[in-house]
Amino acid sequence: MSEQTSPRSVSVVGLGPMGQAMVRAFLDAGVEVTAWNRSTDKVDAMVELGAKRAGTVAEALDANEVTVLSLTHYAAMYDVLGQATDHLAGKVIANLSSDSPEKARTGAEWVRSHGAQFISGGVMSAGDNIVHPASYIFCSGPREVFDAHAELLRPLSPQEYLGADDGLAQVFYQALLTIFHPWLLAFDQATAMIDRSGHSIAQFVPFAVRSAAAFPYFMEEFSVANQNGGWATVASLKMMDAGAQHIIDASEEVGVDATFSHTAQSFWRKAVAASEEKGEAVSTYALLHGGQA
Repeated sequence: MSEQTSPRSVSVVGLGPMGQAMVRAFLDAGVEVTAWNRSTDKVDAMVELGAKRAGTVAEALDANEVTVLSLTHYAAMYDVLGQATDHLAGKVIANLSSDSPEKARTGAEWVRSHGAQFISGGVMSAGDNIVHPASYIFCSGPREVFDAHAELLRPLSPQEYLGADDGLAQVFYQALLTIFHPWLLAFDQATAMIDRSGHSIAQFVPFAVRSAAAFPYFMEEFSVANQNGGWATVASLKMMDAGAQHIIDASEEVGVDATFSHTAQSFWRKAVAASEEKGEAVSTYALLHGGQA
């Protein structure tokens, strides 16, 4: 095993768009980077920017104390690090790949079983733009491991340490993606409706941005309600059901797929039915929560 290098050096394993962005951020901050990827053309591109090449996973692990993983999922970690488990002892693995909280916890145990330390992370970024002002990283795992290496990892984005639970970063990360994915589909449906109606998406978007400014207000209001069983009155639930029908009609009248809105409407209708059966308002939060009275 080679001698440990400067604390201002790191290995990056996995060079998809996010991994490449991480290499660039490290290099821009003056951190020496050793890079490995299954396909060598991506390594070539990073070497041209100033990174060092690792011919094998073992070489990437040997090069530095800390190795950052940017992979598609945790299953890929076993495939990649499994090539060099005898090089893990004494190392620190920072897995910034997306997956479920339980898979992150299991992965952490596996890494530690080979003598390495582990922290997990979820990169909340504007696409692969990790230097965007809105970008940051959820981190979890042993506090002492995070504290020891937070400065080295800081070029990747501001960090939000959540706690010792290895799965906690993924809980928060996936919760935010739960909001983001429906938003993407809703935006596609809305702009398709505008376009199929013969109007300008460009004209519409400023109004969408303007209305989105109210989202933090709704989040704050509903978060308080959801800590107390959720927001609902039977009248409001029926109003949302009717509103969903108007969205469905506006979409389908111009040939836009309204499956997403039909799904939303089904939840309002379930809440109305549950409320009528129970004799008091049952929120959609309570339905989704399950076991929430």
